[in-house]
Amino acid sequence: MAQLPDNTNTTLYKIDQAVLAKHEDWRRAHLGASQIGHPCKRALWYGFRWCKAPELSGRQLRLFARGQREEETFVELLKSAGVTITTHDESTGNQWRFSACNGHFGGSMDGAALGLVEAPKTWHVLEFKTHNAKSFKALSEQGVQASRPMHYSQMQCYMHLSGMTRAYYMAVNKDDDSLYAERVHYDQEHAEALLVKAESIIKANEPPEGISTNAGWYECKWCDYHSLCFEQTLPEQNCRTCLHSTPANNGQWHCEAIAQMGEPPFFSAADQKHHCSMHLFIPALIKGIAVDACPDGEWVEYEQDGKIIRNKAGGTWD
Repeated sequence: MAQLPDNTNTTLYKIDQAVLAKHEDWRRAHLGASQIGHPCKRALWYGFRWCKAPELSGRQLRLFARGQREEETFVELLKSAGVTITTHDESTGNQWRFSACNGHFGGSMDGAALGLVEAPKTWHVLEFKTHNAKSFKALSEQGVQASRPMHYSQMQCYMHLSGMTRAYYMAVNKDDDSLYAERVHYDQEHAEALLVKAESIIKANEPPEGISTNAGWYECKWCDYHSLCFEQTLPEQNCRTCLHSTPANNGQWHCEAIAQMGEPPFFSAADQKHHCSMHLFIPALIKGIAVDACPDGEWVEYEQDGKIIRNKAGGTWD
């Protein structure tokens, strides 16, 4: 019998590597409406501050792509039932997009629908999702708010920001192509609370309290940011993990170090992906106690496991 090839020397492996290579930059410029329902504010802050790239496999990326492709199928199915659908803003040619919190929070809506049999004269926010059999069963039995609270919160944000008062959640079971649909009513109190939550995360200068202090807690154990919370792992080096930068108006960021040099202090998301020679980590991201700092911003010292370590401008350590 011929020897099976090594897992890193197969066609399937090369397919996954190609998928990973084509994956768009993981750094999202804004805090997303699709994530704001996540129960851990610290995890949301880590993501917003680009502290660590998510650990995604080729299989996961292919699943995401399949979900995006399904959106066209959902639209065609609704149109076949006589429903009027709009998926793009004609003025921009892009998906309907909404933002808040000075441009630092928002998301792209799957579309809007008019002519649903259940309420033919009411415009509905459209949200399309794919599910595996287990998730689909829970959705069918419990409804979207109980079984998928992040999806529910996402729709509440879109209703709030668009002015619509109803949403239509449509899901498919990827295993047998069963469909599920649910009309969701606008909950102003819930939506406004989500925006307050988003604002607090965006304005926080250091990580908020996490969902648990137990490293083995099930919601923490599989979190992308587990090592940042419970180990001495350093975050990524970029403008958003630097103590000099803060969110500003119109989705921009402000750098205090650059401002003190008399240079234009505002910079876009594209400019934030790399750190400069003045980068110093936000102290709360370092597992240790800040004990001293250079007045001219050249270094910050920490006590860590009984030793003194120094974070020098530019991201180096002594």
